[in-house]
Amino acid sequence: MSGTIHPSATVGAGTTMGEGCVIGANVKLGTGCKLGNYVVIHADTVVGNDVRIDDFASLGKLPMKAANSATTKEQELPPLTVGDVSIVGTGVVLYRGAAVDGKVLMADLCTVRENVTVGRGTIVGRGVTVENFCSVGRYCKLESESYLCAYSTLEDRVFIAPGVVTSNDNFVGRTQERFKHFKGVTVKKGGRIGAGSVTLPGVVGEDALVAAGSTVTKDVEPRTLVMGKPARPVRPVPVEQLLENQGWVDA
Repeated sequence: MSGTIHPSATVGAGTTMGEGCVIGANVKLGTGCKLGNYVVIHADTVVGNDVRIDDFASLGKLPMKAANSATTKEQELPPLTVGDVSIVGTGVVLYRGAAVDGKVLMADLCTVRENVTVGRGTIVGRGVTVENFCSVGRYCKLESESYLCAYSTLEDRVFIAPGVVTSNDNFVGRTQERFKHFKGVTVKKGGRIGAGSVTLPGVVGEDALVAAGSTVTKDVEPRTLVMGKPARPVRPVPVEQLLENQGWVDA
């Protein structure tokens, strides 16, 4: 193995590394982890036990701040943490200041920004972007190429289909007025947003369903199916589709 392990880093028993890995100062790697080639783990990052990290992943990266950034702030960030039995795919970027719980799958090429929490058992799909100041609950699914804007909250068991786009800005970013109204999208427990939908700032209620291709401009009532551009209520979500009737058990 070729690579660099800082003298202050700790590596648990049974952890293996491929070629060219860089392990920074004060990193803590648990037992039984498997690192691919050219993985970079930045200073102070804490990785749990039995975590798989694939080629070219970057963990604990510091944020970049553009001069005119509206949401990236200068701040002291806690170390990135990644929970036990998680999987970090090829080319994944996890920022310092994120906290990822156990049994989370972060698929190839996804990005999770600072000030983000990701709950146990959640799937963050290929190419997904989770912007800063977001909270993602337990057992959520964010499918490929979906985009979660800053200041958003997904409660437990939320489903975000491929290609979904969310927005935290109804003013499209020119006047100072927009700074008074920044807010993300909140999807309550069991809410589902269909493929290719666009959801503007607001609340998607518990067990609500947004049909594929819709544009959501207003809050969505719980247990309601909405569709269209703009999205309008169509009918209640069928009883057999409600989260309470699935018999799922958290593990």
